[in-house]
Amino acid sequence: MSKSGVILKISATLVVCGSTALADERSRGGDDLAFFENELTIRMPNGLVQTNCADPTVIRGEGGDPYWYALCTTDSLNDEDVDERGARRFHLLPMLRSRDLVAWEYMGDAFADPPAWVARGGSLWAPEIVYRNGKYFLYYVATDVVDEVSGEPGCSSDNAIGVATSSSPLGPWVDAGAPVVAPRRGGGGCNFFWTYDPDVLVTKQGRAVLYYGSYYGGIEARDLTADGLGTLPETATPITIPNRYEAANVVEKDGWYYLFGSASNCCNGPLTGYQVFAGRSKDPLGPFVDRQGVSLLDARAGGTPVITQNGNRWVGAGHNSVFQDAAGNWYTAYHAVDREAPYFDGSVGYTHRPMLVDRVTWTGGWPSVRGGLGPSDTRQLAPAAAAPRDPRTAAKTRLVADTLADVLDPNGYLLWLDRVDAKKLPLVSSASDEFAGRALSSRWSWVRPPPASDFGVAGGVFRLATQAADLHGGSNDASVLTEAAPPGNWLAEIKVDLDVPDSGCCQNFVQAGLVVYAGDDAYVKLAHVSIWETRQIEFAKEVPAPGPGFPAYGSGVGGPPGRTTWLRIAKVARSGQESYVSYSSRDGVTFTRGATWDHQLGPDAKIGLVAFGGAGFTARFDHVRVRSLPQL
Repeated sequence: MSKSGVILKISATLVVCGSTALADERSRGGDDLAFFENELTIRMPNGLVQTNCADPTVIRGEGGDPYWYALCTTDSLNDEDVDERGARRFHLLPMLRSRDLVAWEYMGDAFADPPAWVARGGSLWAPEIVYRNGKYFLYYVATDVVDEVSGEPGCSSDNAIGVATSSSPLGPWVDAGAPVVAPRRGGGGCNFFWTYDPDVLVTKQGRAVLYYGSYYGGIEARDLTADGLGTLPETATPITIPNRYEAANVVEKDGWYYLFGSASNCCNGPLTGYQVFAGRSKDPLGPFVDRQGVSLLDARAGGTPVITQNGNRWVGAGHNSVFQDAAGNWYTAYHAVDREAPYFDGSVGYTHRPMLVDRVTWTGGWPSVRGGLGPSDTRQLAPAAAAPRDPRTAAKTRLVADTLADVLDPNGYLLWLDRVDAKKLPLVSSASDEFAGRALSSRWSWVRPPPASDFGVAGGVFRLATQAADLHGGSNDASVLTEAAPPGNWLAEIKVDLDVPDSGCCQNFVQAGLVVYAGDDAYVKLAHVSIWETRQIEFAKEVPAPGPGFPAYGSGVGGPPGRTTWLRIAKVARSGQESYVSYSSRDGVTFTRGATWDHQLGPDAKIGLVAFGGAGFTARFDHVRVRSLPQL
């Protein structure tokens, strides 16, 4: 038996011991603890359940108020939320309350109509609620403002940040009557930066900072005025490089300010790859750097994964709100997509995003959801909505319950994969190549071979010129160099140098990397890719288009690439389902796990190398190393 097999059997033993330990602890006084399963239940007065709450923000009531509150972005509440004509209703920032942070009730909408300064047809998105100066402030996105506010007639992209106040987290809300952050120009005419997703940090010293922005223009921050109804424009500071993050959420912990930002596409049905990453700083205005010390402003975009899909029912987890429960434990509320039921009934393309909650754990000063396990779909320990009767007993029981939840989670193998020393796994020599000769081995074959001058082997490197070609949807003209994959579970690693410039725009979308290829419309692809100002790691999945309006391609992103980047894909079969787990590294030693895609590629899928998206650059592959993984 391999050492890997021993580790997996030890985990099974821990499950048995953990179950006994939890039962013993609960019998000794864990009465304050409650459990739940995602998604959260939101009851409505009409007896139905609200099943959609995107972009949630969470706050605890002040002044002895026993409730917790949440608000959601403008959306339909559930499948049945249609008017007498069958058209969908859209609620302007639905408001919720809860006594236990698990069972919620819908309490109406923050606004009946948009404020007068919002253009006809404009909407309100991404609420942020904060308590300051003895009242509640509600910040939100106005997607389109009247011409008098933007100064540019006839535009629909002149978005801004608004604010309203109330003595109660359920309103009534009194709007300030003008934006707190006006539309920001990205160029002439109707060219405006995306001024989305407000978030407010109130420091322990009382300083209030407003964060806002999205992919186009990046995330920016400004200090708020004392009354909270305006900002100090001279403090405007870039926080992230454009075209990487949106939905900032900043919290203070142990002398650090942690910025959580969401990346990739929020709303792509079952192929949604939305994720949450973090950076931290000693100053609310940054610079924020990730665990590797890479800035979120760097062209090779920094960011340490916090929430990333793990292969269970939830994909596209993001736009989170991090908070401490009444016992001081850290949790986050966020939305995600059920890949088995991704759309509102009868509305293909309208992605359904329920609210989830999971605990945030901190390791070495860095946050992750459930110690790296990601979104939960099994029984979990609920947040403490009220102070526990016996904090000592509750804390001890919580520790045991958290440990048990980790061990029992069916995605626990991800933690084992993170920790295993790949060099100790058996090398599959028939699928590994150090490119030591002067020509490609006979094990390799081309799908659409490139011109002979565009590739070659010399000095232990396989050279491949990038092509003005693609492997996306109906555009399938890129070359793919393939070899047979071994049977069972395996881990494939490549080391690739892509000579796009270290910074600057716009080599869209030049890329090089590793694929698991079952056909032009059935693969997963892990690549270093140039996207506008950024260089990112993308992990994509393509499926045959199931029908009109359905997506065929989706992607998540990973940690920061280097000029030379190591990429790994692990294939893990479990219960008849294939999961593909992505990793990347800048030094070949420390690897960052990215997204996991489930994909049924079958036994004939091949391991492949690609370099495309635009001509004029060169990818140099140092090696392909494939290692066996134990069966689960």
